[in-house]
Amino acid sequence: MIERRLQSTVLDSLAKFPVVGLIGARQVGKTTLAHSIAARFPGTIYLDLERPTDAAKLTEAELYLQQHARALVILDEVQRQPGLFPVIRALVDAERRPGRFLVLGSASPDLLRQSSESLAGRIIYHELPPLSLGEVEPTAENIRRLWGRGGFPASFLAATDRDSLQWCEAFTQTYLERDIPALGIRVPAASLRRFWQMLAHAHGQLWNASKIAASLGVSAPSVRHYLDILQDTFMVRQLQPFHSNLKKRLVKSPKIYLRDSGILHALLRLERMDDVLGHPAAGASWEGWVIEQILAAVPASWRPWFYRTSAGAEIDLVLERPGRRPLIALEIKYAADAAPSRGFWSALSDLKGAQGFVVCPAEERYPLGKNVYALPVRELTRFFRDES
Repeated sequence: MIERRLQSTVLDSLAKFPVVGLIGARQVGKTTLAHSIAARFPGTIYLDLERPTDAAKLTEAELYLQQHARALVILDEVQRQPGLFPVIRALVDAERRPGRFLVLGSASPDLLRQSSESLAGRIIYHELPPLSLGEVEPTAENIRRLWGRGGFPASFLAATDRDSLQWCEAFTQTYLERDIPALGIRVPAASLRRFWQMLAHAHGQLWNASKIAASLGVSAPSVRHYLDILQDTFMVRQLQPFHSNLKKRLVKSPKIYLRDSGILHALLRLERMDDVLGHPAAGASWEGWVIEQILAAVPASWRPWFYRTSAGAEIDLVLERPGRRPLIALEIKYAADAAPSRGFWSALSDLKGAQGFVVCPAEERYPLGKNVYALPVRELTRFFRDES
């Protein structure tokens, strides 16, 4: 069993906050993590709100939860009963002590609007991403497997690549046909699937709502709505462009990435790593995967951006640390030659004083120029842990 790194963070929050929210995509391991946390709290009450018997216990939610006022109550898939949030708020306000509720959800706090409105000041959220390099031994084999299969535990641990692909295909079907309707979102599953597949082919590219809308035969607001759905359920990341006081013509559209490389490869029908490496999307796939590894390793307070000017200066990922300088600028390459591109050097000059890195499959860290280094992908977690 792979122990998730977030466990100690959640335990720390339970010692400080009355309500802790653990959010993330379906099947990412939230329930497993919650059970490991529950083992540390004698008398924990665990309710899976997808099970009719557990949901029925909350018919009179206030009365039931009052009976367990001294226990940690875990509510799994809490988005299925948004009416619970006002009840939780009332109970917390009546007896404000840490560690009363651990709520698990498969949607972002923005989508779970009831919780953000009802529990403001009482809850802290933590996102559980798919497995990352910080949770597996960063060997060449594991890097290859994690990139190829993605970080959903069932996909990463599958017996074969074909089994992994089949799991990802089943996941996408269930997500479209059951999980999205369960959130109260009414969109045709076929339309959302076509949109998702289109994003897979545009992975790592600038968002162009008009072009995608024309291809799908729907309006630009509709594709914007589809994008928000995929983002709020942790399937897609919108990486925003970096803006500053520089006198440059900067790109203003976000770049779109599918957050899990296994789901990306399944939508592209790529079963084995040889298929990935021979596909035109290989470089973009690697770029998106590395970005997710980095963002899983850095504190949530760090702000990620990309940088691109109309003249062609570009940095794949810019990390802004609150109250700290310099910026961290990263170019991501799947190539033996780690030499930065001309656009990277130009962009680095724009971001005066930025610390530059080229993330690549190198064996060791070495200098590439003034304040610019090759950074092996297997060192990402350790490097950013030190930088934090």
